[in-house]
Amino acid sequence: MIKIGGNVIDQEDSLMAFLEEFASIKEKKILVHGGGKIASRLGEKLGIESKYIQGRRITDAPTLDLVTMVYGGLVNKKIVARLQAFSCNAIGLTGADANLLPAAKRPVKEIDYGFAGDIKPALVPVNNWKIFVDNDFVPVVAPLTHDGKGNMLNTNADTIASTVAVVLSAFYEVRLIYCFEKKGVLENVQDNNSVIRLIDKTSYRQLLAEEKLFEGIIPKIDNAFAAIDAGVHDVLIGDAKDLLQNITSQTNGTLIRS
Repeated sequence: MIKIGGNVIDQEDSLMAFLEEFASIKEKKILVHGGGKIASRLGEKLGIESKYIQGRRITDAPTLDLVTMVYGGLVNKKIVARLQAFSCNAIGLTGADANLLPAAKRPVKEIDYGFAGDIKPALVPVNNWKIFVDNDFVPVVAPLTHDGKGNMLNTNADTIASTVAVVLSAFYEVRLIYCFEKKGVLENVQDNNSVIRLIDKTSYRQLLAEEKLFEGIIPKIDNAFAAIDAGVHDVLIGDAKDLLQNITSQTNGTLIRS
């Protein structure tokens, strides 16, 4: 289960190199992608202003139409077409397709996130996912879910990857891979070569106590341990071009395991 974001999607050369490596992976695989900056750029041309609070996109009705078009259409189908060119039998999906990701509109509390979706893990139909995986299709999943009432919802791609990894871990040994802009979890955020190769719960507590971790990476590690506690075998975090060269072993990035 591999998740990529804007650092791959927004750069054509990086995306093509990643997809060629991804296509060569022989194990069963699923790709979850974010939207990068493409939705914001197209939104500007269409007069749809991008609004963020605490780094999270506010999805009003016009923005929902925009991200549905961009994430579920433009970005998703370009990725699928390019994977087909590398002889990878990809199928582009959103959470509405085959009811793969039932969700609920996030309740309004201090912040109204609009049409943001929170997945209902207990309702995710694992057998529908297995139909694709067991028949050698490669799902390419856009960060969109649905509420069962005819509405699409914008949903965090990290959350989608983690949720589906947990659901499938009852049937497969799942490695969840988060590709981001660093080479891994860094002991010194100013030094891109200070990668911590292995983090378990004991070493994580020590790293937190010594305040060695960049604040922004802590939620990602917390989510990794939550996935592991729920059945995922391990989680690998790092730069896409490094990680795909050793997909089943681990010589790059940070491996997180219990």
